[in-house]
Amino acid sequence: MAAELHVELVAADRQVWSGEATLVVARTASGDIGVMPGHQPLLGVLESGPVTIRTKTADGAGTVVAAVHGGFISFADNKLSLLAEIAELADEIDVQRAERALERAQSETDAAAERRADVRLRAVAVR
Repeated sequence: MAAELHVELVAADRQVWSGEATLVVARTASGDIGVMPGHQPLLGVLESGPVTIRTKTADGAGTVVAAVHGGFISFADNKLSLLAEIAELADEIDVQRAERALERAQSETDAAAERRADVRLRAVAVR
């Protein structure tokens, strides 16, 4: 069994992240799933939520976190593809803007916008 798996996180408009990982945790329609090297092949629907990617670096272990909003997850032959409608790395998220978006969505009772803003803030909290 390989010690790492190749991960591609792609949004509709760009490649968000690509690299080697030891574990990826994502939310699917069936619940949260963790994928490690050697996992059984899978195909699933991504739900809105943070995706956590554990990486190995020269200094030890690292973590990449992204806010993902819908899409698909696929794993075969030690290659994991996360094809998202919208995805952004936690480091790219403007926390104040996300907080304002959450407040606006709550006041307008826009559940979809509220969910997107909440996921962005949870992704930032995880990193």
